[in-house]
Amino acid sequence: MSLPLTPKTTRDLLTQLGHEPKRFLGQNFLVDGNIVRKSLELGGVTAGDTVVEIGPGLGTLTNALLDAGAEVWAIERDYGLHKHLAATLAATNPRLHLMEGDGVEHPLAGLPADRTGSFKIVANLPYAIATPWLDGVLSGPLPDRMVLMLQQEAAQRYVAQPGSKTFGAISITLQAAYAVAPGHKVDGSCFYPQPDIESYLLHLTRLPDPFVFPAAVKAVIRACFQQRRKQIGGLLRNKLPDGGAAWLAELSAAGLGPHTRPEQIPVALWRRLTV
Repeated sequence: MSLPLTPKTTRDLLTQLGHEPKRFLGQNFLVDGNIVRKSLELGGVTAGDTVVEIGPGLGTLTNALLDAGAEVWAIERDYGLHKHLAATLAATNPRLHLMEGDGVEHPLAGLPADRTGSFKIVANLPYAIATPWLDGVLSGPLPDRMVLMLQQEAAQRYVAQPGSKTFGAISITLQAAYAVAPGHKVDGSCFYPQPDIESYLLHLTRLPDPFVFPAAVKAVIRACFQQRRKQIGGLLRNKLPDGGAAWLAELSAAGLGPHTRPEQIPVALWRRLTV
């Protein structure tokens, strides 16, 4: 079994590769074996699983996934790191399918359509792309489970409840498809270099009846939350042909009316919005 890279071995390998961590790509490499093991444990990763990984970096998490017997589809944007992984892990393990590219453009790392019946995502996400990447994943097909290393502030937005100032469009689209299971706060010392922000290992399990919002509906929801302090009746007046009359009637039946602000509307009612 491959040992997770420690802070020293990570620094040494980066020096050997002549690679300076790029802040704009969110290159904070995981160097804590306990967090690597926790990620696989939360993901329930077993031999034969199909797993997508975004931003494998130096391959610490990738190695662990392969050691667990998973077939891994990974995408790395950094040319130098991709070259290193291609010459090492991918060259010696046929269960690693490595792609060079942007995770936002390829949220499932090139996973073929005929392999999306049952798969998981386990990733130490580059924090700068977390929300646009997740929005792409939530367009479907949906993984059975996701274990995502995130900026804690982003994780709080994703799981925020109606009425909260952090409840927004991504909260709605995520919670319409996934339940939040207990996760794990992660200290900065678990990374090299240490990030200036708090991190969180978010654990998501797909609902029995997951809902995928059509692109047009997602666009309306995002537009509403860009003016979140305005009332929903006024917001929809210029966004839907009928001003959303039928949906507003449903809100009224639920005890909410056109004066309601977007952040006060629960996920179950947003699911009923049509465009």
